[in-house]
Amino acid sequence: MTRTERGLWAVADGMGGHEAGDIASSKIAEGLQRLPIVYDIDELVDAASAALKSVNHELIQLARGDGVPRTIGSTVAVLAIAGGEMRCLWAGDSRIYRLREGKLAPLTRDHSLVQELVNAGMLHPGDAHDHPQANVVTRAVGVSEELKLELVAGEARLGDLFLLASDGLTRVVDDSDLAAELASGSLETTADRLIELVLKRGAPDNVSLILIRYV
Repeated sequence: MTRTERGLWAVADGMGGHEAGDIASSKIAEGLQRLPIVYDIDELVDAASAALKSVNHELIQLARGDGVPRTIGSTVAVLAIAGGEMRCLWAGDSRIYRLREGKLAPLTRDHSLVQELVNAGMLHPGDAHDHPQANVVTRAVGVSEELKLELVAGEARLGDLFLLASDGLTRVVDDSDLAAELASGSLETTADRLIELVLKRGAPDNVSLILIRYV
């Protein structure tokens, strides 16, 4: 989902089965598309946060509608850029990266069980990828009454390249491979190569990604 005229981009990765996941990710896209026209980046992020919390409530009510407990949820990663500033807003394990002067940096940190284990010193970062519960997220839109979103702010420099991606990409393409792919080629060519790389490695999950160059 993009709102390029307002400097807003988002990736949503549905959970709870194919149909439920499609509903959740579509609701997120629709909510962000309806954002009011604002020019201040923090006002834009506040509006995006409010929209996601509204979608969270809607999804929980929808999941309860037929009396059968179920999850209709989605991870989300939102990037806003304006006036040389950027904001990342997210819940779950969809990620945002920045490539600057050939160096790749993650701008988000997964809200996942394995990341919590790593943070607590109970799991080595190198073992996180193959952990049997690597796909268990601790935050997402539509999974709990209170949606907890994390926000980071920073500078956007001319030439910065940003990647938003679901875990369908990042679980099979590590950071070193991402850096190599992002460092060359047009955005369209790079996106195609990343998809091809995922397919070559078995494509265990659907992939959503957006590439943005700040110019």
